[in-house]
Amino acid sequence: MLSRDKDKLFWSKILMLGSLGALALAVSGSMGSDIYLASTQWMLVAIALGVWAIYCLVEAQFKLRK
Repeated sequence: MLSRDKDKLFWSKILMLGSLGALALAVSGSMGSDIYLASTQWMLVAIALGVWAIYCLVEAQFKLRK
């Protein structure tokens, strides 16, 4: 599926918010209340979402400059 460059900026923001949400779940899990996954697993999810968010942002930025 091909997406437009504006959509990539939108998805970058959504993925970054998801990354921050996963980070919040990791912090709450480290305080003692794990929600569905362990804290380290939430950290891995946060890192993966953050990397995809940065990838979408960089790809959209390079395409907008052309």
